[in-house]
This record gives sequence, structure tokens and C-alpha cells, in this order.
Amino acid sequence: MHARRARVAPEHVGLAGGGRRRVRGLRREELAQLAGISVDYYVRLEQGRATQPSHEVLDALARALGLDAAEREHLATLAAPRRGAAPGAGVSRPLRRVLDSLGPLPAFVTDHRLDVVAWNGLGAELIGGLADPDGRDRNQARFLFLDPASRAVHPDWAERATEAVGQLRVSAGRYPDDAELAALIMDLSTRSDEFRRIWVSGEVLMCGAGRKRLRHPAAGLLTLDFEALHVPAGPGELGLVVHVFSAEEGSEGAVGLTRLAEAVREREREKAEKAGPVDVPALS
Repeated sequence: MHARRARVAPEHVGLAGGGRRRVRGLRREELAQLAGISVDYYVRLEQGRATQPSHEVLDALARALGLDAAEREHLATLAAPRRGAAPGAGVSRPLRRVLDSLGPLPAFVTDHRLDVVAWNGLGAELIGGLADPDGRDRNQARFLFLDPASRAVHPDWAERATEAVGQLRVSAGRYPDDAELAALIMDLSTRSDEFRRIWVSGEVLMCGAGRKRLRHPAAGLLTLDFEALHVPAGPGELGLVVHVFSAEEGSEGAVGLTRLAEAVREREREKAEKAGPVDVPALS
């Protein structure tokens, strides 16, 4: 809440914002007044010393801070009782069949750490050559912040970077005891100034839908619609997110997807030629 409090201008919530202020944004006592709670209770909430606040208190804080739906959900997650580490994510056979059946639509699947755990051929090619075991890092956040090639794949790199950090912050709230997630965030904070700057801003984001631009060396610049489909978690499993890209028939995006499919087929032909003919034993 500290980071979000710092982003609220006092004059935007009816408070005097002139003069010299020792803190950026709202003071603790100002936010407490707006939410109708005591300063002491708010301080204990911000420091994590007060547990399980009521829905009324959370709603009042959300209104005072001007939180959107994703930020409200994240606040509720942080206020809920702590849960254990996230269970390991698995990709079921039916989900893999769905990916394969999408055909001309690029698709890939991520877990809560932004690890890409499954994909179809076009999906792997679209976001930087996932299918190559010696290629790009299969964690989306590491690829974005630690691999310069990500800026060529994502022309709108700053937006994609902010989305990744916002999604990791949501996961960190849901799974505070996930050691692998904590290690990922620590690694990125240590190695990337950009990640650290965005993380400190308190950005929160859920996967949704919209339009993205991606660049491929053979298919060129593609402007595609995308949908983030949330797969419910089964017993002992973790919910995954399927990212599917498409384009209106006859649009430039659809032409780009055709070029992308041709690039994938050409890559497959090259791999087959390098592998050479397969010897088939003669039948006796």
C-alpha cells in the first residue's frame, strides 16, 4: 500500500497539496482519514502487523486509493491468510491437444512465474524461438529484462515489461512462500535496473485481452489480437494461462500470420535436411 499511496496526488482526493511535503503522495494519516480508520490501525495494516481486515476496511482503502479491479483483487489477496508455496504446474494432455488443434493461431501457456510451459509451433516462433532448447530463456520475465533480443521481438517493450512485473507482483501476493518465485524476483531485482524501478512502483496487473505488436525476422511486424484464457486449477494443480493470438481475416495481421507459418515450415524443412534420411531396417 505504501507504493500506491505515494502515487495518489492529495489534490485528486480533495486534500490540499501545496507547500513543501516530506512524503510523495498521501500521508498515512491522510489515507486513514479518507478510509475512516485510525492512523494506528492503518500503520499496522501497512506494516503487516494487522491481519484479516474486514471487507469494509479493504473497500474503503481501495476507494481512497482509487484502485482498479486488478489492484482491488491484489489488495484482498495480500490481506488474506498466508498460503503455502504454489504447487507445481502441469500441462495436461487435453490442454496440449487444444494447443495443437489451434492450427494457424499462435499460442503458448504460462504459469504463475511466467515460465512458458507449453506452446504450439506458431506460438514458439512468434515470441522469439521457444522451441530451440539453446535459444531464449523460457521465462518471459527473464527474457524481457535480461535478453536484449526481447526488444527486437517486442516493439512496445516498456508496456510488455510493465505487464510482466505487474503479473509477478500478483503471483507474489498469492504465493508468498514460493521460494522459486521469490528467487526469480530477487534475481531480476539484482540484475535489472528497469525491473527494480517498475517493481518499486507497485504495479499490479492481471492477464486479459487486447492487441499487441510483435516483430519476427521473417514475418516482419505483426499487429495481433490476443486473449488470455485462464485454465482452472485441478486438485493439487495450479491454474495456467493460455495466450492465443489471432487477426481479422484479410487484415495485415492475417497476412503476417501467413508469413509466420511459412517461416515455421521453412525451419522444419531445414531441420529435416540437416537430420538426413532415416534408415529403415529391411524386413526379413
